[in-house]
Amino acid sequence: QVRLVESGGGLVQPGGSLRLSCEASRSISEVYTRNWWRQAPGNQRELVASTGANGRVRYAESVKGRFTVSRDNAKNTMYLQMNMVKLEDTAVYYCNIEGPGYNYWGQGTEVTVSS
Repeated sequence: QVRLVESGGGLVQPGGSLRLSCEASRSISEVYTRNWWRQAPGNQRELVASTGANGRVRYAESVKGRFTVSRDNAKNTMYLQMNMVKLEDTAVYYCNIEGPGYNYWGQGTEVTVSS
């Protein structure tokens, strides 16, 4: 079993930046996708960004050009850099790693965009 721990959420003003981190308790040898999701109050969970095994990243249209994913394998950590945030980016953000026979989720970190 692998534990994922998100951090970096908080309060940010519109137009500001925030970087979320998701640290895995250990390295994972085979991964299908590494994902960032978010869920705003009253809404369904939304896929924000997905990185495939080939390294290709797909972003939700709503965050394209503003959010960027990256990873530090030495730290078993994936990141979501959020720039030019908008009010509608307010949500709880979750990281998720899928592979053969597993589907790990973090506990979520809350991001509030407000002036």
